[in-house]
Amino acid sequence: MRRSIAVPLGTLAVGAVGLAYAAGVEVNLYRLRRFTVPVLPEGAASLRVLQVSDIHMVPGQRRKQEWLRSLAELDPDFVVNTGDNLSHHDAVPEVLDALEPLLRYPGVFVFGSNDYYQASRLNPTKYLRRGDRSHAPRRKRAENDWPALQADFAKEGWLDLTNARGTLNLANGSGNGRRKVAFVGVDDPHVRRDRYDEVAGGPDEEAELTIGVAHAPYLRVLDGMTADRLSLILAGHTHGGQLCLPLYGALVTNCDLDRARAKGLHTHEAGGETAYLHVSAGCGASRYAPVRFACPPEASLLTLVPKDQKQR
Repeated sequence: MRRSIAVPLGTLAVGAVGLAYAAGVEVNLYRLRRFTVPVLPEGAASLRVLQVSDIHMVPGQRRKQEWLRSLAELDPDFVVNTGDNLSHHDAVPEVLDALEPLLRYPGVFVFGSNDYYQASRLNPTKYLRRGDRSHAPRRKRAENDWPALQADFAKEGWLDLTNARGTLNLANGSGNGRRKVAFVGVDDPHVRRDRYDEVAGGPDEEAELTIGVAHAPYLRVLDGMTADRLSLILAGHTHGGQLCLPLYGALVTNCDLDRARAKGLHTHEAGGETAYLHVSAGCGASRYAPVRFACPPEASLLTLVPKDQKQR
């Protein structure tokens, strides 16, 4: 009798410790990941790109705000924000405060579903279903004040890539002339707001590089961008799996991307072309699931170098 009771109690104890760690420790273990990506023309000077994603800000998250503000010390050439900044309808001012030092740099952004719609309680078992989980909202949902966030980002000079193309003209490190980097972005594929056919057309031939940007890395978008010969695609949304198992990795990606590419730098092939794909695990979590396990919150610094340099 004692043995039959001890096993479940022990299991419960281990589970409780793991949950306490995931909710109280790891969710605040912010880190910076660094990658080198060989996508620039031969002889070009390197570019440093800071990607922030899935902030999921809730009022009062001071530690997260301070960490985000500290990222400006990296002095990137430009910033890419891949969406889901909000997880509370009152969090717009705190997002803007956290990103204020980064808004001084050139930047681009797309939004995710949590920017548009107020977070709601969901059955967590739904996230265990794999495959194409994108869908338009089936009912009217309360919205966040995303127009205010959009307007403030644009006022500070960040390019809105909501189903749009755009370019950044960056200062040349030598002080002579400008460097042109082009972008092709889509609205969030997770809620089927993407309209890649409206912005397709291949890379900007006058730019050193054309980067694809999306919140959620759904295969239909990755395929389109890759077949269009975009050299690099940046996305978020997956949270890296958020709850991962050692030696196994992410349980799910919350989209139709395979688990092996739930976070980090990989490649994607489509239409006979190959692109680099970087998926950020993001630095937050939904207010209704504020946990992370074996997948710390993160931002990424991507150093873009000429194609003839070895990837590290």
